[in-house]
Amino acid sequence: MTRNSVNQLKAIKMRLRAIQYLRLLKKSYTYEKLSRELELPIPVLNRYVKGHVLPRDDRARKIIEFAEKVLNLEKELLRRIKFDREGFFDNTKIIYDINLMKIIVEKMLSTLNKWNISKVFTAAADGIPLATLVASELGVDMIYAKREKEVGIKAFLEERCVLGSSGITVSLYVPRGSIKPRDRVLIVDDIIRTGETQKALLNLVKKARAEVVGIFVLIAIGDYWKKRIPANIPVKIFLNIKK
Repeated sequence: MTRNSVNQLKAIKMRLRAIQYLRLLKKSYTYEKLSRELELPIPVLNRYVKGHVLPRDDRARKIIEFAEKVLNLEKELLRRIKFDREGFFDNTKIIYDINLMKIIVEKMLSTLNKWNISKVFTAAADGIPLATLVASELGVDMIYAKREKEVGIKAFLEERCVLGSSGITVSLYVPRGSIKPRDRVLIVDDIIRTGETQKALLNLVKKARAEVVGIFVLIAIGDYWKKRIPANIPVKIFLNIKK
């Protein structure tokens, strides 16, 4: 790829990122307010948000600069996660928002790219949206472990884990051969609390004789999970919540 092609690709990615930010801003800003702040006509902003047209480079930069100035992604995640009296939480307003997740993943890419990842690995089901976006940005395959065996697949790797503080033990299964011995695996999950699920995923990678190069988690609750993760495995967390 020529330098000109690389620059063109970077420009397109910047324009697409500006649209993602606009769609996120639209959840808390009216078109009228965005029009005043960005000095752009409402019909133009509407076409950007709907994906009918990409903004010019100068407009894309202006949108991104404004969004990064007014949006605090950590506070946005805190605002959206809801805890009940027993300490259980609802994070659907986070994992269902693809634009928010894309922006966060893009911010983490400079770190993740250093790990020379060949596979992204997660557990069904809430970790799948984040893992899919990470794998897509890295240009690698995404593998996920399930709690049941699929019909038609002859051999599986299996690992048992305890679900949080429930005391319930389940098995996680991944098709044998989906992770190769030469793979450099990134474990991805939306939440880490007890570390049990992540420990099970680590053990599945070990059974496949592959290497875990790191763990990326969107939100960490407390620090009890540190007892389950070996000290030599780097863990990158976007938001820590002390509980």
